[in-house]
Amino acid sequence: MFRKILSKLTAPFKTKAKPTPSKPAPAAKSGRSGGRDSHGHGPARHDKPRSPAAAPRAHSPAPKAAAHAPAHAPRTHAPVAPKPLAEVPKMDTTFSALGLGDRIAYAVQQKGYETPTPIQAQAIPVVLAGKDVIGSAQTGTGKTAAFSLPILQRLGAHGPIRCLVLEPTRELALQVEESFKEYSKYTDLRTTVIYGGVGYGKQREDLARGMDILVATPGRLLDFMEQGEIRLDHIQTLVLDEVDRMLDMGFLPDVKRIVAKVPKSRQTLFFTATLPPEIEQLAAWALRDPFKISVSRERSTAETITHAFYPVVQAQKFELLAHLLEQTEYKSVIIFSRTKSGADYVASRLKQAGHTCAVMHSDRSQQERVDALKGFKSGKHEVLVATDIAARGLDIADVSHVINYDVPENPEDYVHRIGRTGRAQKTGDAFTLVTEET
Repeated sequence: MFRKILSKLTAPFKTKAKPTPSKPAPAAKSGRSGGRDSHGHGPARHDKPRSPAAAPRAHSPAPKAAAHAPAHAPRTHAPVAPKPLAEVPKMDTTFSALGLGDRIAYAVQQKGYETPTPIQAQAIPVVLAGKDVIGSAQTGTGKTAAFSLPILQRLGAHGPIRCLVLEPTRELALQVEESFKEYSKYTDLRTTVIYGGVGYGKQREDLARGMDILVATPGRLLDFMEQGEIRLDHIQTLVLDEVDRMLDMGFLPDVKRIVAKVPKSRQTLFFTATLPPEIEQLAAWALRDPFKISVSRERSTAETITHAFYPVVQAQKFELLAHLLEQTEYKSVIIFSRTKSGADYVASRLKQAGHTCAVMHSDRSQQERVDALKGFKSGKHEVLVATDIAARGLDIADVSHVINYDVPENPEDYVHRIGRTGRAQKTGDAFTLVTEET
């Protein structure tokens, strides 16, 4: 009797444990098990029943996530393989005599430079000696090479970021980056530039590849620093270029924040077109016993430039400009307007008159400004109409004429504007239209 009772009690469980033969087949066909369990550890077990809904739910996404997670990092942070260095000849030039090695001196020779400018001759040995410098020189006298050449020599070989160059504008930052790259093309040193007005993606990738020299505008550099993507712990040389311009543009607080993050044992270089008293105050805080280099008289114009002033009533101003362009034999002309709307107006009228013309001011996008400058340098545009954004430091070769459509607000701006012509010992002409309102 006991056996009969026990048989009745266990009968329902035996019925439920019966396997369903048709259910496991679809799971195997779907590819989720494929003869292996969900962890990929071995053959799937079919001797016990499984719920078809539960089989794929717990484990299938995890291996995919694990496989793809690390694949992103190497794409942006993989180190760049060192490039093989080209052979260069033994150099015996005036630049090598200043202390520059063969690779740097050969790059200078390839650029067509034979003799150092006065500021280069004075600055290069001092910078090579590791001293702080305040360099004051007229625009167009070779300030960029005066600091970039000895910095490259001191850096030697590729390593962590050791040089920071601050520039007030995107155009100047791009120009300085280009100079560093040209002078270092026979070395393994790397230069990267960051600036505002564009996205972060490309700049972030460039930073991840590693660099020795970083050229930056203050605002974008602070953005990267606050995000923890740039550290300045290894900076050996800090360059503040166009310092007076940075002060004029209100960058002094940002500059001080950046300088405070750079090691105090650094070398600091100031290079500026003018040296007003305010720069002396900043130098006392940021520099240590600086060596002062002054080339030519401060706030003066180059002697290679001829000046002409044309009185005109406001209503006939553009007609006079058009007449000057018709009667003047020029190679390339920069026309300066005091306002952005004025620059657009002049450019529009000149295009209607048949001139190839580009425009540069702060309301133009970064790409538009780059294209305008590139087109003007290449000769695609014979005329560049700009506000004072183009007056500082831009290295544009063979500008034959500068025309001040509007009189600048102060003498320093006049010096910077007309400094776009008569560069590198070449002659140039500067015309200024003077109305009753100026």
